[in-house]
Amino acid sequence: MADMNTPSPHPDLNRNRLPTLFEVLSRLTLAPVDLFSFYIYMRDQQRSVDYLDFWLDVSQHMSLCRHYVRELRRSVLIETPELEKAGSKRSSQILDHFGDVNDPAGPSANLNDERIKDQHLSAFLRQDNGNGNGNENLSTHGSLGSQQSGVRGSNERHLNGERPPRASFMSNPLDNTTDSNSPAHTVARPDIRASAEKILYTFLLPGSEREIILPQSILHDITVAIEEEGRDDPEVFDAAKDYTFQAMERDAFPGFLRSKALGNLVPPSLFLRLCLGLTAMFGGFWAAFACIFLDRPKHIRCWLILPFTIGVYSLASHQYSIDPVLALCGLSEYTFMNWARIREPYVRRLLNKRASMVLFCTVLIGVALIVLFIFVPGRRL
Repeated sequence: MADMNTPSPHPDLNRNRLPTLFEVLSRLTLAPVDLFSFYIYMRDQQRSVDYLDFWLDVSQHMSLCRHYVRELRRSVLIETPELEKAGSKRSSQILDHFGDVNDPAGPSANLNDERIKDQHLSAFLRQDNGNGNGNENLSTHGSLGSQQSGVRGSNERHLNGERPPRASFMSNPLDNTTDSNSPAHTVARPDIRASAEKILYTFLLPGSEREIILPQSILHDITVAIEEEGRDDPEVFDAAKDYTFQAMERDAFPGFLRSKALGNLVPPSLFLRLCLGLTAMFGGFWAAFACIFLDRPKHIRCWLILPFTIGVYSLASHQYSIDPVLALCGLSEYTFMNWARIREPYVRRLLNKRASMVLFCTVLIGVALIVLFIFVPGRRL
């Protein structure tokens, strides 16, 4: 059996392209195109972080189910070895045909393999739920904590209306697989039920705290499956999860790549540079014409270098959404005036090329304006 502390998949440092949304959600990318940056983008710019939270909670629910099956299999193999050999235990037979459940929690690198495994897992959980004979030893652990997990979502409001990034982003998914107070690596069946109900009551029911917009047919199917049929397997949320993934991939992810892979500034910084650039250019032109019509000498006009340089640089940064000097230093802004190192190799090369181009244009325009207003003949009015 694989180690329970199996590490998360490592980012592909040899990728010579921009990442896909699935790679970002699978934590296979580095800053500034990692999951943390995407969460900040969805929260601050796209204003639709609830869709991402729903997708992450469903993925966490899948991890919870995987650990439940894994613990159930281990319990069967350890506690009833003679029944396992005889093949007289129904749950053991089902687990034998289930396949490998020891893969790392979270999305796999292959969508088709992931879907097949999810279907097998859901089929087993439906069988286990229908028989009502889940492992009794596991069910006695952590049931008290699971009663509190259904209301955890109502306490996630931030005082200023912003939700902080999820604490699980930078950690191994195996370290936090349940919202209950169950002991480490022990998942009870009530925990799975509570997780499914929390997702339903937090995101899906009309008027819920963080309601997301889904087609009525999908919402109805999920509600009936959980509340009337008593299901809590991950396949219940497959249609909604696919819908939110496609919505994020179509509406949010292209803008995220433009913002982080082609630039390194956030909207407040862009607005600040616009204001600074316009102010500096106004002051530069005013001083330049004053020097011309007052016939000031050239050594005094050299002070025009300062406002024109600041103005052109700021306006170019706003126009191309990139601060070329900071980009060449390997920095990208994730919130206003908070910077992170650019660690994704392909994005680093892309931003370096773009920063060099913007810096060249800035120098060219700045030199042209400075030469024009310094060497133009003066005429005192």
